[in-house]
Amino acid sequence: MNDRQEDAQRTSLQVFGAEVSTAHVLNAVVAFLFAVTGPIAIMLTVGVNGGMSGPELSSWMFGAFTLNGLISIGFCLWYRQPLVFLWSIPGIVLVGAALEHLRFPEVVGAYYATGILLVVLGLSGWLKRISSWLPMPIVMGMVGGVFLRFGVDWIKSFEDGFWIAAPMTVCFFAASAFPVFARRVPPVVVALIAGFVAMMVTGDTPPREDVLLEIVTPAFFQPEFSLRAMIELVIPLAITVVFVQNNQGVALLESAGHKPPVDRIAAFCGIGSLMAAVVGTVPSCLSGPVNGIISGDENRSGHYTAGVIVAVLLGLFGIMAPLFTSLILAAPAAFIATLGGIALLRILQSAFTSAFEGRLSMGGLVAFVVTVSQVSFLNVGAPFWGLVFGVITSWVVERADMRASARH
Repeated sequence: MNDRQEDAQRTSLQVFGAEVSTAHVLNAVVAFLFAVTGPIAIMLTVGVNGGMSGPELSSWMFGAFTLNGLISIGFCLWYRQPLVFLWSIPGIVLVGAALEHLRFPEVVGAYYATGILLVVLGLSGWLKRISSWLPMPIVMGMVGGVFLRFGVDWIKSFEDGFWIAAPMTVCFFAASAFPVFARRVPPVVVALIAGFVAMMVTGDTPPREDVLLEIVTPAFFQPEFSLRAMIELVIPLAITVVFVQNNQGVALLESAGHKPPVDRIAAFCGIGSLMAAVVGTVPSCLSGPVNGIISGDENRSGHYTAGVIVAVLLGLFGIMAPLFTSLILAAPAAFIATLGGIALLRILQSAFTSAFEGRLSMGGLVAFVVTVSQVSFLNVGAPFWGLVFGVITSWVVERADMRASARH
């Protein structure tokens, strides 16, 4: 490295140090805690139900947090905006439903195809045109149908694990009742702590020998490209990334005064998805909640520093995935079901609101009902058909609203 490069590096570090503040660090820690609590429970629930082993789940987490963390650091520093990438929560729930009738190599093949599609969409500038063909109420009706099972499983957990589910639920809503407190300490974190306390009181703590204190050894998955997996997963996965997750993240960043590069974000979601597919992880997306949390203070110019800090924390978390995976997997089923259910409540509420509060609500309702039914036509799962029948319904009975949506 020559003297000029050393001076440039030193100047960049000085600028970063001058713009980071205590508020940015605290926001980064809160965002980190949010990202590694409820979403982890969802990921592990899907993996366990799909027959994945502990090492394979650790590999998922490595891709989700470490690889996306590296992309996040690059984007935050390059654009000087809080642009943190993680993994698509609706996407992994879609995968969970698909694993009931697809083999995992077929799912990995769909990951690769989704990544390529996202790169093409990001580089082509077609996102706006495609969004007019798939109105948000119909998309969110499908998302609500996918997520509903987690809410139901949370309520069912009271039957077999009342003394764990009840304290976690009470503490979650108690923390949510005080918005000022909830902004600093996510209610899911409070529920997590309550769950560990309940396990200690009831004697259901994970056995020490089941907890692994080691770093991750990524597992590499060979893809298998099957037509039924492509039809069922590629379009719904791409939709959840671009029109559900990315749209939410972009809206939150714009409300904070930033100007995120929408098309480039989509393209790099595709690149991140291709990287993550190697270790079996669901496609990448711009994280709405995390970017919203780190953009929560008035010092906008330093928001990107919080993005870098949280990305570093998430990367380290992914490297230590076996510890956290083994800890949660050894916990009682009621703990995982409750944590996953309450973590999705706000997202489920948002899906229902978007699907049913205004125009195209009939199409959204049909998409929801078809997805909840879990029917399979032509060996293709319900989420794809939910979108298809939702769009058809709106063109038949809500033609004026569909035309208005297409014009916008």
